[in-house]
Amino acid sequence: MEEERRLEAALAQVRNSLSHMIDGDPGRISGVSREVLETFLMLANDPGWEVKLKHGVRAGLSADAAVERVRGEHRAKFNATRDPYLRERMHDLEDLDNRLLRALAGVDGATSQAMPDDAILIARELGPAELLDYGAERLKGVALEDGSNTGHAAIVARALGIPMVGMLPGLLSRVEAGDAVVLDGERGELRLRAEGQVISAYSQRLNLRSARAAEFARLKDIPPITTDGQRMTLLLNAGLALDVHHLDETGAEGIGLFRTEFQFMVSETLPRLESQTLLYRDVLEAAGDRPVTFRTLDLGGDKVLPYVAAEREENPALGWRAVRIGLDRPALLRYQLRALISAAAGRTLRVMFPLVTTVQEFDAARELVDRELEWGHRHGRSAPLKVEVGVMVEAPALAWAVPDLKGRADFLSIGTNDLMQYFFAADRGNQRVSERYDVLSPPALRFLKRIREDAENAGLHISICGEAAGRPLEALAFTALGFRRLSMPASGIGPVKRLILSIDAGDAASAVEDMLNESPASIRPELTAFAVGRGYAL
Repeated sequence: MEEERRLEAALAQVRNSLSHMIDGDPGRISGVSREVLETFLMLANDPGWEVKLKHGVRAGLSADAAVERVRGEHRAKFNATRDPYLRERMHDLEDLDNRLLRALAGVDGATSQAMPDDAILIARELGPAELLDYGAERLKGVALEDGSNTGHAAIVARALGIPMVGMLPGLLSRVEAGDAVVLDGERGELRLRAEGQVISAYSQRLNLRSARAAEFARLKDIPPITTDGQRMTLLLNAGLALDVHHLDETGAEGIGLFRTEFQFMVSETLPRLESQTLLYRDVLEAAGDRPVTFRTLDLGGDKVLPYVAAEREENPALGWRAVRIGLDRPALLRYQLRALISAAAGRTLRVMFPLVTTVQEFDAARELVDRELEWGHRHGRSAPLKVEVGVMVEAPALAWAVPDLKGRADFLSIGTNDLMQYFFAADRGNQRVSERYDVLSPPALRFLKRIREDAENAGLHISICGEAAGRPLEALAFTALGFRRLSMPASGIGPVKRLILSIDAGDAASAVEDMLNESPASIRPELTAFAVGRGYAL
């Protein structure tokens, strides 16, 4: 069939061009940028993608129409996913669809137009390989209407030394080719048609940023200890094997949260046991002796699998998701636990369940771990040296049941993103309400302090995990509340470590306690003034 032959030829062209891109210049493509592109090539070679395309052709569509239909499905998945981490990964799929359409149209994959010196590329979105198509030699920056600093394109951009700013809606309608702009990758800002004074100010900030980056690199191997001797532990949040390289890059002491759902979301079929095991083993091996905490599948809500039928829910954030799916469909959860146990043979396995609401739910989930360990023993499988089972505190109901977890859980992790969403009854994806409430408000901080005290009284290790932990001012407040383990995005490790090294935790604790008693609103202004007055490195 002619259309199927066209499709096969275009697929071969896309895959060959990506292979050539990876192998053509090993000096430029190395380390993490190479890992990103190899992951991208794996998606291009995914049999599920090819099968869906061929089904469309065999149903009577042209090759181009079949790709358009699959691209539409990918976009629907992208639009339904509010998790910024997963939305970024969906960009890769659209990049592949676009490359395949260009190949079918007979357009060369490389961007042949000449780039002027000091060029800043402005687009709606960008795939990880497209940066290389444009030529990184003259490209000085990238600004996107969509995308963020966690995307694959951003990872490649960092490896190439190209600043990138995302989440700039409406940008394309406000800028024209040839406009002079100033791109601030640190603050995530783009200044259109900047004046001379603005350009001069940003030049000075560029010199300051370079000095700060050098300071973070210098602090990488220094333990995060406060001036009064309080030892902190700074951990990473991750979701792909290639994210583990940030451990060495930042000096983080382990991975406090490894999201496992992305592997399931990008596949057209349920990932096989072998592929799950391989991913988890790669992560553990890359981490070496540093601990890794795997969070079991946090699916449902806005994270929909193409191979699992889902019902429309009025309020998906409060619906059938996360551990609720795992307990109602135990075969899926046991399948993942079996892969984790196999991957951790001879090592320590730390596994954590998301959105647990009651102690009974945790008991049921932990029982599945015990059953899988027993299954492996009966079948002569190598077991982990040690298994630690924890729970994410994201539901207020579980937060008040922490004392009852004594003797049941091995550790707790407060998921600030969801816990604060439920605490304030404010959808964190809704811009109209997400900025109205502050984690540094006295009610929220008293709530977090109560959870920490209950956990310590129950003999449970506890950490704070989420975007807030990676912001220095919030990290100061958490430290003052008595938290000693923080898990955050890679970008937060350097700034938070610099802060920790500058503060007196006891002094901060006394100050925050006074603020909680005196301020009915957010203590953000008071805490900022206190930190500046003490000379803390915010």
